[in-house]
Amino acid sequence: MQDQNTTSPATPRRLRKSERREQILLELRLAPHVRISELAEQFGVTTETIRRDVEDMSREGLLSRAHGGASAAPVGAMQNFDERSRDRVEERSRIGRHAAAMVRPGEVIFIDAGATTLQLARFLAFNGTPVTAITNSLQVAMALGQSSATRVIMCPGDYLPAESAVTGTDAIEFIGRHNADQTFIGASGISERGVSEAVPGFAAVKRAMMRQSPQTHLLIDGNKFGQDCLDIIERPAAFRTVIADRAPEKTLKQALVGAGVTISVAG
Repeated sequence: MQDQNTTSPATPRRLRKSERREQILLELRLAPHVRISELAEQFGVTTETIRRDVEDMSREGLLSRAHGGASAAPVGAMQNFDERSRDRVEERSRIGRHAAAMVRPGEVIFIDAGATTLQLARFLAFNGTPVTAITNSLQVAMALGQSSATRVIMCPGDYLPAESAVTGTDAIEFIGRHNADQTFIGASGISERGVSEAVPGFAAVKRAMMRQSPQTHLLIDGNKFGQDCLDIIERPAAFRTVIADRAPEKTLKQALVGAGVTISVAG
């Protein structure tokens, strides 16, 4: 007969898919390689469930698949624009719609290149918001150009075919000759250390845009929480708002709130 004073161990709470993915990324920050079988045991799910997580995260460039497990993605690894624009379309759309509602008629704004900022451009055009937009993205310019209410100013610079965008000295100098009411940028990652970028040349363009307006809003999907990429754009305190499809985990949330950043979850 079991001792009545003996308590059985509590059953671990079953994590949601998004929580599992965040935990997998955290494990890869602590160790260079994790095994699928060990993760399955840790999370109380099947190995097939973890294998699907790993495959999805590998396609998004968040990690590298390895025999029997996963390894951290090389710093600087990043999908190209077309690949990113086909991922997490619903989440990016919600973020873009939310950000578009923050733009007031008659404003001048900077919008940088990216799959999420493209959604902002599409909603501004759809809404017919009268705005002047300065961008380094050909795709953003084309989306905004669908609205007769929008004046689009395209940066010159060195063209990156994989990103449909320009970078370089000419782009940065051109941005420095303009002022804007608000800046909207995307990024490859965000952590307590800062907001970072994997595409070469993009971080410098984003910093130039941020210098020319009093407030910058970061548009980023939750899969990039906890990610550190090669080029640091700025520390969290440099941003007025982080607009995401879900709230960040506790440590990142505390770092953002402590830096005076407003977190807006796009509904």
